[in-house]
Amino acid sequence: MSLAQALQAAGNKPAGKRPYFLEAEVERVLAVTMAVVQELAVARQRVDTLERLLQARGVLHEGEIDAFAPTPAAATERAQWTQEYLARVLRIVQQEAEAALAAGEPASEDVAREVSGPA
Repeated sequence: MSLAQALQAAGNKPAGKRPYFLEAEVERVLAVTMAVVQELAVARQRVDTLERLLQARGVLHEGEIDAFAPTPAAATERAQWTQEYLARVLRIVQQEAEAALAAGEPASEDVAREVSGPA
């Protein structure tokens, strides 16, 4: 999956208006936090499974993971994954910004320029 496809997929949303039960800002922070919690829990379980399997088979020894240094290609792949991950975690922020633009509300950059006045 390309970065553009991942970013587009991260923005998918159901039809209809998002229900809010708390103040909108609190809901936003909660949604971001819960997305991170979910991602971390799944990743932690998978890492634990892999480490246990590899150690049980004698393929991996304690300390090897901490000493690992990725190749430049692996580092590039990790950077792309990080961008895709952040897009998923911050999906609600992106969707609200898109909704504000669609409603004709000014972009935050425009508001910042207006508030700061002439440079």
